[in-house]
Amino acid sequence: MKVFSYEKARTPAEAAAAVARVPGARFIAGGTNLLDLMKLEIETPPHLVDVNGLQLDKIEATRDGGLRVGALVRNTDLAADERVRRDYGVLSRALLAGASAQLRNKATTAGNLLQRTRCPYFYDTNMACNKRQPGSGCSAIGGFTRHNAIVGVSDACIATHPSDMAVAMAVLDATVETVQPNGATRTIPIADFHKLPGNTPHIEHALAPGELITAVTLPRPAGGTHIYRKVRDRASYAFALVSVAAIVQRDGTGRVALGGVAHKPWRMPAAEQYLPRGGKAVADALLADAKPTHDNAFKIPLVQRTLDAVLAEAKKG
Repeated sequence: MKVFSYEKARTPAEAAAAVARVPGARFIAGGTNLLDLMKLEIETPPHLVDVNGLQLDKIEATRDGGLRVGALVRNTDLAADERVRRDYGVLSRALLAGASAQLRNKATTAGNLLQRTRCPYFYDTNMACNKRQPGSGCSAIGGFTRHNAIVGVSDACIATHPSDMAVAMAVLDATVETVQPNGATRTIPIADFHKLPGNTPHIEHALAPGELITAVTLPRPAGGTHIYRKVRDRASYAFALVSVAAIVQRDGTGRVALGGVAHKPWRMPAAEQYLPRGGKAVADALLADAKPTHDNAFKIPLVQRTLDAVLAEAKKG
């Protein structure tokens, strides 16, 4: 691990300004992803700004009947909140499907959204990776790609986003709240928050340098049956090969988002009109532009079967 300096921020604006002031600086809260990356020298921030004391750890009702989840709310607390379990069950289920209880006790809402890929070539510093070193190439292309993306890919990157929580946030139409280094605030729809790789796979989200997530807002509950189904190589502590977050209404309409298939949670509202027709119709629409490899072509029928299972479960209510 490289040497770094450290400070504790007193306000969100102060934290944002501190990170913007030092090129390469990072925020640290739970550190469940960042510290691992620092140990491997994939991330080498010269300065860390501790945001744990910013009192962003509350879950509060909003005026329009939704919930405002502070950036520092731990995954365990969010999953266990009575309001989340009752009105946003897909989110609670997604959180409980991710990581171990020990990690959920430390991991934060903002940190979960900002997780970096688990592509093995990203973690192997002996291999070329455009996310780790822009312009170096992508070793995954032509390599072992069982866990890599099948949609939204580019010639520069075929990595997937690893977060379960982010997939649920996508189907819930969440909004990300931030503060910038100059103290200004803004909101970012979750659909616009994560970026596809294009020619710049190292740019993974819409945040500007130094911009700090302060909260994630959930709109008024959508009702319906909430389901999160995660398919993985082993029963626990594994990232998704494919996951489906769904909210299905009694008439068969609803929303759906996929995990494990793209550089970001994969949701296409236009595909949701096919939900009453079954999993194949939805999968065909969601994956119309899929570019699978020999190793991960199985994800296309797996998405269909997983959607079928989700819709069958929703009918049982």
